[in-house]
Amino acid sequence: MTDLDLWPIGNCQVSALIDRQGRFVWACVPRVDGDPLFSALIGGEEPEAGYWSIELENGAEIEQHYIRNTPILVTRHRDTAGNAIEVIDFCPRHQRLGRSYRPVAFARIVRPIAGSPRIRVKLRPTCDWGRPCSPHNGGSNHLRYLLGGHSMRLTTTGPVGMIETERSFRLERPLHFFLGPDESFSSDVATTLDQMLSQTTAEWQHWVRGLAVPLEWQDVVIRSAITLKLCQHEETGAIVAALTTSIPEHHGSQRNWDYRYCWIRDAYYTVQALNRLGALDVLEAYLGYLRNVVDQAEGGHIQPLYGVLGEAQLEEGFAERLAGYRGMGPVRVGNQAYEQIQHDAYGQIVLSNVQAFFDQRLYRVSGVEDFVALEKVGERAWAFYDQPDAGLWELRTRQSVHTYSSAMCWAACDRLANAAERLQLFDKQAFWNDRADKIRARIIEAAWRPETGRMSATFSGDDLDASLIQLLDLRFLSPSDERFQGTLAAVEEGLRRGSHMLRYATEDDFGLPETAFNVCTFWLIEALQATGRSADARALFEEMLTRRTSSGLLSEDIDPVTGELWGNYPQTYSLVGMINCAAMLSKPWTSIR
Repeated sequence: MTDLDLWPIGNCQVSALIDRQGRFVWACVPRVDGDPLFSALIGGEEPEAGYWSIELENGAEIEQHYIRNTPILVTRHRDTAGNAIEVIDFCPRHQRLGRSYRPVAFARIVRPIAGSPRIRVKLRPTCDWGRPCSPHNGGSNHLRYLLGGHSMRLTTTGPVGMIETERSFRLERPLHFFLGPDESFSSDVATTLDQMLSQTTAEWQHWVRGLAVPLEWQDVVIRSAITLKLCQHEETGAIVAALTTSIPEHHGSQRNWDYRYCWIRDAYYTVQALNRLGALDVLEAYLGYLRNVVDQAEGGHIQPLYGVLGEAQLEEGFAERLAGYRGMGPVRVGNQAYEQIQHDAYGQIVLSNVQAFFDQRLYRVSGVEDFVALEKVGERAWAFYDQPDAGLWELRTRQSVHTYSSAMCWAACDRLANAAERLQLFDKQAFWNDRADKIRARIIEAAWRPETGRMSATFSGDDLDASLIQLLDLRFLSPSDERFQGTLAAVEEGLRRGSHMLRYATEDDFGLPETAFNVCTFWLIEALQATGRSADARALFEEMLTRRTSSGLLSEDIDPVTGELWGNYPQTYSLVGMINCAAMLSKPWTSIR
């Protein structure tokens, strides 16, 4: 059985999750939303296949860490007699022949560190969502695995027969493993992988060197930023919400969803956080993805999510062969939420794009033609801001007019006016400002509850929802506004459970939620800081950092009683929260002068 104490590696084409035993337990090919090559994470309690382990005989101790400022993992194994090995795991990513090299491949380098260690290699991939795949047609230096529509090749300097039969052998020299495309190596495997390791290390450390990190919590921010980068499919610019599918929101909840797609909302928050660090490459690539989405939107309609290649249809089905995380199925493939109506997407598209009208650092600064394309999105925001939708929590059986969605539509119009001013389109500026003013007045009229002194999460009720805190980040309400202060007090009283925040505390399609939603706690921390409760904000942030996995990351949800992590992992929302709060709470760099 594995838990969510997992270490991601990747190259922005493929990724893998490695557990505390140093096993690959999750990796999809040929990209993040593909068929899992390693599926043990959701294969039940003790799956027979779906992992890749390098085991030290009589193992007694395991230590893990990343190479500094990279997603390259080092796992050190020591046995009861003091023999030791080191395993370095990475996905190659570097410049080659004048372009980015990020193959569908996983590399492992195994080195003897002390004594005379004996190891056993178990490479047990799966295909067709959980079917074990045995090696075929091996050679003197490789094994081939047929995986449905394509094949993978393990090229290695290790003893192929011992690997295929899973026999133990003494490790007397470094061994190299490259599980990738079914192609022969044209050069020395060991030398090539050593070079890949060196170049991949340099590539990531160069990227991190360009980040504008805060003075405090630099390790938190850097690890979160690297992992957010891993969630981008670099080929298209799409940003997935998480690397996994079907990790339940809490024990036996049936709230098992496939998050390996690009939600317009989640991606907006991701680029917003990375922009604060100056990671413009992620923004630029994502804007290219968004332009394609907007171009192909029928009648201007924007779905809540798309595939990493921009696919509009993401039919939801079940992987019957896989028992699920800890045996808690179902395992879902696809996400029917693509059919939902979620009007906040219009605001998030405009908010993601508006920086490109102002930022002179970008290779491509937006102009009038981009503004005209965005106006189609603004027209949808204006048309639907007071119409029912499923809301940001994607309720499947009910609709309401959600205040958060309406406020995002207001933001779409408000920021279009800003862009128009930048382009000196003053008639357009007045036009979109007028619409923003009308939407704002309607939201206040419909969602403000003077009798309880708070904003309601819906126009029709008097509902509490943590998304109301986002009225501050959107600049819809100011920290000093009594309406925001009353709303914050009500949300904290109604939804806070100890040090954690629920999304809402009412029944949904699956009953009452049992776990807190990590990003909502970070929203609360931001609001506490903005309203003068700095000591409370800092203390709560420090406590949230203790909830991270060994790799420094968070999943989507947390049990507010036990502190156990649940939900898909690593979750972009949660990483965004850590970055934003660290940047807000940190002492300034000038304080060290």
